Amino acid sequence: MQRWPGEPFPLGPTWDGSGTNFSLFSENAERVELCLFDEADAETRIEIVRQTAHNWHCYLPGVGPGQRYGYRVHGPWAPQRGHRFNPAKLLIDPYAKAIEGPVLWDRGRTLAYADADGLVPDGGDDRDAIPKSIVIDESFDWEGDTLLRRPWDETVIYELHVKGFTQRMPGVRDDLRGTYAGLASESAIEHLVDLGVTAVELLPVHHIADEHFLQARGLTNYWGYSTIGFLAPHAGYAATGTRGEQVREFKGMVKALHHAGLEVILDVVYNHTAEGNHLGPTLSFKGVDNLSYYRTMPDDPRFYKDFTGTGNSLNPLHPSVLRLIMDSLRYFVIECHVDGFRFDLAAALARELHDVDRLSAFFDIIHQDPILSQVKLIAEPWDVGEGGYQVGNFPVLWTEWNGMYRDTMRDFWRSHTAVGAFARRFTGSSDLYQHDGRRPFASINYVTCHDGFTLRDLVTYDEKHNEANLEDNRDGSSDNRSWNCGVEGETDDPAVNALRERQLRNFLATLFLSQGVPMLCGGDEIARTQRGNNNAYCQDNEISWLDWELDERARRLHAFAKRLVALRRAHPVFRRPDFLSGVELMGSGAPDVWWFRPDGRAMTRSDWERGDAFALGVFLNGAEIPSQTREGARVEDDSFLVLFNAWQDALSFRLPPARLGRRWALELSTADPELEAGAWQARLRGEVTVAGRSLLLLRRVG
Repeated sequence: MQRWPGEPFPLGPTWDGSGTNFSLFSENAERVELCLFDEADAETRIEIVRQTAHNWHCYLPGVGPGQRYGYRVHGPWAPQRGHRFNPAKLLIDPYAKAIEGPVLWDRGRTLAYADADGLVPDGGDDRDAIPKSIVIDESFDWEGDTLLRRPWDETVIYELHVKGFTQRMPGVRDDLRGTYAGLASESAIEHLVDLGVTAVELLPVHHIADEHFLQARGLTNYWGYSTIGFLAPHAGYAATGTRGEQVREFKGMVKALHHAGLEVILDVVYNHTAEGNHLGPTLSFKGVDNLSYYRTMPDDPRFYKDFTGTGNSLNPLHPSVLRLIMDSLRYFVIECHVDGFRFDLAAALARELHDVDRLSAFFDIIHQDPILSQVKLIAEPWDVGEGGYQVGNFPVLWTEWNGMYRDTMRDFWRSHTAVGAFARRFTGSSDLYQHDGRRPFASINYVTCHDGFTLRDLVTYDEKHNEANLEDNRDGSSDNRSWNCGVEGETDDPAVNALRERQLRNFLATLFLSQGVPMLCGGDEIARTQRGNNNAYCQDNEISWLDWELDERARRLHAFAKRLVALRRAHPVFRRPDFLSGVELMGSGAPDVWWFRPDGRAMTRSDWERGDAFALGVFLNGAEIPSQTREGARVEDDSFLVLFNAWQDALSFRLPPARLGRRWALELSTADPELEAGAWQARLRGEVTVAGRSLLLLRRVG
């Protein structure tokens, strides 16, 4: 086979129509072999002799799309110095655009060592266990598709799992269920559009390698936070094939979602890889250049710094590792038209030496990038290391999963937190985001997500029930801030079930009426349950898959969720681009927001500081929105009262003074969701009864 010198950039395989250029970064390698595999799995090894700026490169004429390949990298085996080179282990290309499938643990020893301490090298060849990287044809007819660039204040996020969303969905062909093509199907898109969300946030779709211990238990890493290929869409979600077809299918899914007006946000895991700790397998990065790719302990490089709880932490301090992350992000924006990213354990990426540094190189380079600085950037603002909880501390351009919002709303509706904390979160968490010039949309508000109880389980269980994970119920958080409404688990008690349904509506109404960006966990709108499992990361089965056979309870909740999303989208007063000030700015005769007690009087300092107050009202002034439309017109809206009662008993609320409004009409009630808007009206200084643990929304009509 002919071998030409090739070029050091771009990294990875690049087919030009006549042949393929291969380039692999390894700063500490001594030799690199490119290994080609034919359909019979016969291996051809090609020595790469050219090295430029630590990139090993060659060009092979006649090699093109569909070619299966891997690498064998030679160098010192010296774990005590951080080097783990072992050419007996076939390696996945870190820049592969497609990877053909899972690691087959039972077909070869993927551990690069042969002793209990991980110090003696293992000479067994694992080529039959390692999935091959694939050369792809990157061409695709986008038919004019572009990023949607929907403003944050108009965004409603729906978090979903590519497989679990459609695995049981009626109307999706059997061979497409659980795939990218399934998510692009008419039935899947119809549900999302009908619900009214504007963006899907996909759990990890970078190529996944299940942990060996899970496979030994008959389980898998269903959530996918076990990445091994940062530029390759996961092959297991492809219906059309795994020899590069998965890339085309992924792009087709994005195009179909865009055509329906839905943005695509990827949950990305750049903080660690699937290779685990110092005793974990060698699949790619460990064998390519362990000391460059991972953060090792300075006093003993055999071990890894672990800010993630997975055994290793990727090393974004190294320029070539930072380049890999940036190349992955740019690839999915430029070549795959992805609209944004949610960064798992983003605080780990912000660590320079030990402390989290909001001005780290990672943030600097994203802010300077003309492409990435313009897409949606969402941080999970914590990791498991010391000082890793960084809610409110990410820089401008970034939004954050607001864990304080989640905890406060859960506590409020079970009468465990007072009104002051609730009001701060409901109005966009200005205490967290306003000081550095960010706006309410910096707060991604959520009550539940993939990690933890579903919304239905949040009101059904006080304790986790993770026995199916086969870890003796030790895994998962024990601090769920949940309340079972008096009975643990499912029940036939009509009073308990009525209260639970009301609590579900309370959470949804609070979420969609809050300032900030709402994120709904997929299936919560249809009362999905995981049977009390709050850590279903390894449950690729009916525990995690959405059940689309809806009972009457699910249908009622779905209708209520649709009503809320439509209400939010119709009324900019619930999605202001600026924080509320409590003063009059636009000449309406009333402040933009006014808080009051059930007796109709303004909240005082002592009222805010009380620990036993669980009810309050808020006036939101639609004539005091200091923003403009794209055409420069002033934004005006209706004005609303929201009456919250998180106490168990009904309370009477006296309506506020005349300057806020003289007549008010019902918009919705979480206690009586069947009531239509305008079903009744109340007049100035009249009293309105708010049922125990419920919310009333009133609109000013005079």
